[in-house]
Amino acid sequence: MQSPYTGLPVQDWQEKTLELIDQHPLDPQEIYDVVIQVWSEIFQSSITSRGYRIGINLFPTPQIMGFFLHELIPLELASKYPGIWRRDRSAIEKDIVYIPNNDFSIEIKTSSSSRNTYGNRSYAQQSATGAKPKKDKSGYYLVVNFQKFDPKIQSAQTLNINLVRFGWIDREDWQGQTAATGQQAKLSPDVERYKLLQLPI
Repeated sequence: MQSPYTGLPVQDWQEKTLELIDQHPLDPQEIYDVVIQVWSEIFQSSITSRGYRIGINLFPTPQIMGFFLHELIPLELASKYPGIWRRDRSAIEKDIVYIPNNDFSIEIKTSSSSRNTYGNRSYAQQSATGAKPKKDKSGYYLVVNFQKFDPKIQSAQTLNINLVRFGWIDREDWQGQTAATGQQAKLSPDVERYKLLQLPI
């Protein structure tokens, strides 16, 4: 599918992103509310019969906190809208699948960075054989930046969401690290600023 930004100068990207968000079946305020709700309930929930609590007894790494968001946001939307939204079932699907029209499915990215967005280096790699990648890297993205636990603090900690953004990223927007051992892909400042808009709008 051709990028909706094809032929547009950078100064017009934000307007196009607003248009794409307006076309999406989920209201941006609802997306934001679901993220905040899920994040809050992660800290309210207890684990095992002893009632262990995240932020009190357990201090997961950012990767695990991101995993919770990846799993719980789709589950919450699937619960609210059965038969319309569901979580992914295979590696070729986006994290949140819009059943009526896959063009509106959403990929989730999470990070403990204050505002940057990262993907695996595979996001910036083209197949050497020309084969289609497992998952389409272009489309709608929900990006959540959150605080991470401070290992120097031994007492209870409550983490905040730093930033919730929604928008559209094209596969070509991902830039791989130049180092041979680099395992990350990142986005340019212009993409971060104009193609991912802060929620609530």
